[in-house]
Amino acid sequence: MAVLALLIWTEIHRRLQGLQELSPAELVSWMNDENTVVVDVSAVADFNKGHILNSRNISLSRINAADAEVQKLRDSRLVLVCKTGQTAVQAAASLKKQGATQLAVLKGGMARWLSDQYPVTRK
Repeated sequence: MAVLALLIWTEIHRRLQGLQELSPAELVSWMNDENTVVVDVSAVADFNKGHILNSRNISLSRINAADAEVQKLRDSRLVLVCKTGQTAVQAAASLKKQGATQLAVLKGGMARWLSDQYPVTRK
């Protein structure tokens, strides 16, 4: 019951924030724009197991603290990614508060990316 409530709350939260959710195919289209930056907020261990090519691994704590690298990215077209999509929503909300305007999240996170059989890299 608690998991169901959390899922419902997350969906309502996403819709109220107006975050754009991208399917893996839509993300690939966005990645063809050189101004798009894919930011993976997964734990380093998860990121190292496999991530989207050219994505940057920036922890949620660094995003919340608005460190220098995060500030440089604010004006980019950002897509936030995590394992399931939940943490990416939190990161996007934090970035929105910091002034980022071009934000999206990968719906279903890396779990969906992998289930849809898109490639990952371990570099």
